[in-house]
Amino acid sequence: MIPSSPDKDFPYWLVLLAGIGAYFFWQVLANELYAEVLSKLSAGIRITVFVTLVAFSMASALGLLLAVMTRSRFIVVRQIARFYIEVVRGVPIIVLLLYVAFVFAPLGVAAVNWALTGLGLDPIRPRDVTLLWRATFALTIAYSAFIAEVFRAGLQSVDPGQIEAAEALGLSRWQIFRHVVFPQAFRVILPPLGNDFVAMVKDSSLVSVLGVTDITQLGKVIAAGNFRYFETYNVVALLYLTMTVSLSLALRRLEEHLRRKDAR
Repeated sequence: MIPSSPDKDFPYWLVLLAGIGAYFFWQVLANELYAEVLSKLSAGIRITVFVTLVAFSMASALGLLLAVMTRSRFIVVRQIARFYIEVVRGVPIIVLLLYVAFVFAPLGVAAVNWALTGLGLDPIRPRDVTLLWRATFALTIAYSAFIAEVFRAGLQSVDPGQIEAAEALGLSRWQIFRHVVFPQAFRVILPPLGNDFVAMVKDSSLVSVLGVTDITQLGKVIAAGNFRYFETYNVVALLYLTMTVSLSLALRRLEEHLRRKDAR
């Protein structure tokens, strides 16, 4: 008997998870305490979504640039990219978060003020760069190194013969990248890139270390005020779980759609 493919298994785990989620959502709607906690966490949802979308977009752009740099013809460019990737990947995200917030940001403000003073303009204050943006930049730096490796693997998966054929047709390097390399690499990088996006949603909770009022930070404040830690963190966990599972299912559907499209 030939075993069935794991990809075709009925998602019993999803049914179980949906049942548990429905129960907790019913509790949120029926229980006054749960409903109060959810209403207070609503502002944190907006911050979490903002940090995730902005940081991931900037990290993807920077990661793609770093991946292209690692494939440069110039050794200096390749070494700069590798230095950045290895150093950033070797530092814990929470340490990088604190470093960017309290070291890089003040240094950056000082450098900008030096330039503004030279132009005869008014300097800016360090507090003008809010903790929200410092945290967003820190997550951008941290994830750009991991995303760069995802892009690099995708770019290397393209058959060199196709690139040579495109060059023989007289296409420019930009045209080769846009029309030949990236479309094929995208199908390879989509699953790991999607995993990084889901991980970014969870790691955005680290911004609470700086006091940014995301879901986690508001959860801590609410629990410290009502001393109902179980109920409060149930809602916090439910919100994160809803976002991450929904994203995972959407990304899986997208992968299946692209797979069926390629099979045609």
